[in-house]
Amino acid sequence: MAGGDNRGSDYRGPVLDPAIAAVRLAVRRALVPWRGSGATVLVALSGGADSLALAAAAAHEAAAAGVEVVTATIDHGLQDGSAEVAGRAADAARSVGVRDARVLRVEVGDDDGPEAAARAARYRALTRAAREEGAAAVLLGHTLDDQAETVLLGLARGSGAGSLQGMSPHRVDDGGLAWIRPLLELRRGDTRAFCTASGLAPWTDPHNADPRFTRVRVRERVLPVLERELGPGIAEALARTAEQLREDTQAFADMIDEIIEDIVEPAEAGIAVSAAALAANPPALRHRIVRHVVASEFGASLTRAQTLEVARLATDWAGQGPIDLPGCRATRHGGLVVIAARGARDVPSRASA
Repeated sequence: MAGGDNRGSDYRGPVLDPAIAAVRLAVRRALVPWRGSGATVLVALSGGADSLALAAAAAHEAAAAGVEVVTATIDHGLQDGSAEVAGRAADAARSVGVRDARVLRVEVGDDDGPEAAARAARYRALTRAAREEGAAAVLLGHTLDDQAETVLLGLARGSGAGSLQGMSPHRVDDGGLAWIRPLLELRRGDTRAFCTASGLAPWTDPHNADPRFTRVRVRERVLPVLERELGPGIAEALARTAEQLREDTQAFADMIDEIIEDIVEPAEAGIAVSAAALAANPPALRHRIVRHVVASEFGASLTRAQTLEVARLATDWAGQGPIDLPGCRATRHGGLVVIAARGARDVPSRASA
């Protein structure tokens, strides 16, 4: 009809907010391994923008992916009103369609500092919750910004490429539980925009603005200076570096696995490495073997200085005493470098047989 209203011919329907589209796409890709399986996936939900966007996107994608989504919110009990904050996070999860939103209270010790202790307690609780739910995977809300901060913190510690590779987007623990970080290619601005566009009110953790915490200082002071002085794109560059180092580290790990089979044997409460065989390897492999043994046996990360001191037990043995390490101790015993839990006898099993 001439002169009529022809708006209908151009109508394409409501436009999905770009941030919502980006987060949903990231989650959709993460759920591909379980598509149509009816598996349960558990979202670690703090109530902050990152995890709230993740939970909402997972709930939206669940039906199409053929999975069940549940959430777990950890109440560390470290702040006044933490129970109320956790309860609101669980309510928010239910409001976006999560079928089961549980709150778990944990006790946080004081070993290795408050950040590390809280993280350890949180991961124990998430693992337990995933087992109870029969979950195949745990989804974590870390973003590209978190990855950049992790790389800088690893660089500051000087603990080698293992720290600089940052957080893995996907790993499977010894119990077969997958730990997935779908948002590692997205920025915090994306998750905040998701929440705004979705009408969600995320919680702002006051600890995230407390300069007593090293990560906060990196976030609020170090990264902005780097962006200002070196130009934009620093966070993305750090994340790319982490990805490249993960590839290199995997190649080294395959080599190390082959070497370790030949030079390592059990020790009381630990492991023993042939000093001669360790010394015969090039420094890059030698130091990675030391770090790998400590990380795999004791879950500890060594600094560069600690790694070199342990290696010297093999390469420059001059009667030096035991070396205290995080959660363990390294000692030269005859032709072996023994790395054992503190308090254990530093004697390999075959020597005590």
